[in-house]
Amino acid sequence: MAKVKKAFFCRNCGFEAPKWLGRCPSCGEWNTFAEEIVARESGTGTIASIANLPKSRPQPVREIRESDHRRIDLGNKEVNRVLGGGLVPGSLVLLGGEPGIGKSTLSLQIALAANGLKTLYVSGEESAEQIKMRALRLGVGNEECLIYAETLLENILAQIEELRPDLVVIDSIQTIYTETLESSAGSVSQIRECAASLLKYAKSTGTSIFIIGHITKDGTIAGPKILEHIVDVVLQFEGDGNLIYRILRGIKNRFGATFEIGVFEMLDAGLREVDNPSEILLTHYETPLSGIAVGASVDGVRPYLIEVQALVGNAAYGTPQRSATGYDSRRMNMLLAVLEKRVGMKMFSKDVFLNFAGGFRIADPGLDLAVTAAVISPYYDRPIGEGICMAGEIGLSGEVRPAPRSEQRIAEAARLGFRKIIVSGYLNPSIKKPRKIEVVAINSIDQLPRALFTEE
Repeated sequence: MAKVKKAFFCRNCGFEAPKWLGRCPSCGEWNTFAEEIVARESGTGTIASIANLPKSRPQPVREIRESDHRRIDLGNKEVNRVLGGGLVPGSLVLLGGEPGIGKSTLSLQIALAANGLKTLYVSGEESAEQIKMRALRLGVGNEECLIYAETLLENILAQIEELRPDLVVIDSIQTIYTETLESSAGSVSQIRECAASLLKYAKSTGTSIFIIGHITKDGTIAGPKILEHIVDVVLQFEGDGNLIYRILRGIKNRFGATFEIGVFEMLDAGLREVDNPSEILLTHYETPLSGIAVGASVDGVRPYLIEVQALVGNAAYGTPQRSATGYDSRRMNMLLAVLEKRVGMKMFSKDVFLNFAGGFRIADPGLDLAVTAAVISPYYDRPIGEGICMAGEIGLSGEVRPAPRSEQRIAEAARLGFRKIIVSGYLNPSIKKPRKIEVVAINSIDQLPRALFTEE
């Protein structure tokens, strides 16, 4: 008799449990567990199946032939950058992001790009007429892009087999289902089976496939965690829905690194590529204002300058308020404690509010100096001179450590016309320093006010 193995899965995050639970221990949602069939065990032994395996033999790594992967130009420089130079044929790419962030817009722009690729855009959420309306608004070139509104996996694979496109976009994996399973679309077993079938087809035919995935309320991709293990590349589309800037990050990439980012600007005509992020993260003021500092940051290998804004005032209600937008509030509290202990600033009675321009979320420790300078400036009510930026990490003892990739940060500041950059005194003296920018080195945080407000 065939033995059926069943398990309970959370419909929100894909957590697996051997029995029904009222509250998911992973995402905290209530009444989200559903019973699904995991596998059907047959009574046959494993010896017969092992005998039918192909006669492949292990071989030394030096004898394995390496094939050159030809990268496909998607007609979008920022997406090509995040993918490591383009899309590898036969790869399966998962794109996730919050609702309304621009996943479908970005995917349709890729499908409509005039790059000579035969593309098929499969939509399980919108009709062909809705996609045509968005395509007219985007106004991009490839009029030969094929649109197919379908949710059944067998029909989708049949159309792909018949048309043989170079690129397939599926929007979204949560709406696709297969008839081999009885569960509804979006369930854990349906997502797992559909993704595995698409991966098998992509590897066997060399067809590149983009799939869009929904995310949960905590920001992770919805469905089973195995979905991220199945695909070759996982991309995360981030940004505040109330702002116009978006960031595309690589979370997983089997064909390249994951430290690159792509920056986009959301406009009426779609997403515009931002080649120089510093242009949108710096603001020019007619008169200098206190509480504004510029930090040289690096995300992956891409340097850019960003504006840090801080407001410091007396605590009106006894307990000081501390608020940070786009920055880790715990790290801000640590830097405030260092200022109080090492510089003598009485931060225990001050309200501190911190903000990063453009709505970006920053986790770069090399911006510690800029954050500290932005707090020092309104504390003494003295604006920082124009053309000054900073790059350095601050330790608990008040020492200023070199920021990662300091050479790229200095070069980016010089390219944008800054006249002075404040860095760590422990920086390697052999790094290249452009002549048109003054590099000021400090060893401890108590030297920062003098470097900021003293002009030679």
